[in-house]
Amino acid sequence: MVVGWQKACEMNLELKQKIVLVTGSSQGLGLYIAKEFIKEGAKVILHGRDIDKLEKIASNLGLEGNFVVGDLTKINDCERIISQIISKYKRLDVLICNVGSGSSVPPGEENEIEMQRVFDLNFYSAFNMVHKSREALSLSKGSIVCISSICGIESLGAPLTYSVSKSALNSFIKGISRPFANQGIRVNGVAPGNIIFEGSVWDRKMTENIDKVNKMLNKEVSLKRLGEAEEIASFVVFLSSNKAAFATGSVFVVDGGQIRS
Repeated sequence: MVVGWQKACEMNLELKQKIVLVTGSSQGLGLYIAKEFIKEGAKVILHGRDIDKLEKIASNLGLEGNFVVGDLTKINDCERIISQIISKYKRLDVLICNVGSGSSVPPGEENEIEMQRVFDLNFYSAFNMVHKSREALSLSKGSIVCISSICGIESLGAPLTYSVSKSALNSFIKGISRPFANQGIRVNGVAPGNIIFEGSVWDRKMTENIDKVNKMLNKEVSLKRLGEAEEIASFVVFLSSNKAAFATGSVFVVDGGQIRS
């Protein structure tokens, strides 16, 4: 009886066989997101810039050949990637814009070259893919989720270049959602807080000074812990699905209760 009740309560996200492109999915959070979509039965397309790395990961995940290679800061690469997907899979149902980096110079030391570099990675990589996937997603009445950051919402001492680029991404998500809704496309963002996974910044910080990290968490984060990559991935997958069909134009904060805005 208990087993039957559990099965009745399982949420079917209706993502089986959906064509999902996760950008920046050869490592880090993007890879966790890709794995979560695979659990739901989606047909996942990995993306990165290193073909050897992608081939190895795709093979490990049972996704042989299901990947695309390109630099998303270059509009021609984005156009080629979408063309390849439509040619091979005939459609695109979900786009996850995950490419980005928080590595930069300390606040006050940025210049125009560094600002452009970080904007390319954190804003234009998403803008380019959203722009080039619009036609395909309008046909499938698809969904877009962009990975942002709480640093784009509140000043937290992160590199200014990173914070400003994520703030621009948040504004873009909210602004583009209205015209895209006219074509049946939902656009949302997820702004994670401090997330730990192997090789992450917080993985390194925990190794270097766990007491300092715990002191920060106890002071600044309501749940008093770091977030797990799987927790963000699960939220992204749900938001991409039709179970979140009434959500668009929002940036959802998933940070354990850290920011005050």
